[in-house]
Amino acid sequence: MATSEAYPDNPRLAVSAVIVRDGKFLVVCRARPPAEGLFTLPGGRVKAGETLVQAVRREVREETGLTIEAHALAGYRDVITRSGGGVESHFVVLTFAARWVAGEPRPNEEISEIRWIRPAGLAALAATEGLGEIVAAAFEILESSA
Repeated sequence: MATSEAYPDNPRLAVSAVIVRDGKFLVVCRARPPAEGLFTLPGGRVKAGETLVQAVRREVREETGLTIEAHALAGYRDVITRSGGGVESHFVVLTFAARWVAGEPRPNEEISEIRWIRPAGLAALAATEGLGEIVAAAFEILESSA
C-alpha cells in the first residue's frame, strides 16, 4: 500500500542534473511549491524499475525537452520540510554532472523560466540551498573527464 505524499514513512528518491553546454549550465525556476519561485536544477522522482541514469535522462527530457549524457554523480541533497511537528516531505536528490546533447529547453507547467548561466551568475539568483556547491562539483567532474 502506498503512503501519502504528505507525511511519508520513508524518504523519496529523486535525481537532478547539472547540464553543461558551452561553459554554461541550465537552471530552471520552479512554478509550483515547494520550491516555487526558486532557481534549481531539472529533475524529479525515480520510478520503480528505473536506473538512476534512466531516471535523470527521462526527468530532464520531460521537464525541459533536452537530451543529455549523464557522466557521474556530483553529490546529493536531503530536502526535508517540516510542518506541525512532523516531517511533511523528505526527498533524497542525487545530482548528476551531465552534458547537453540535443534540444532547446522550454518552460512548462512545472517550470516558469529557464536560463543558461555561468556558475558565477548563480549568486544573483534566488536558488535552492546548496546549489552552488553541487554546480561546482559537477563542473570539476566534467572538466576532469574532458
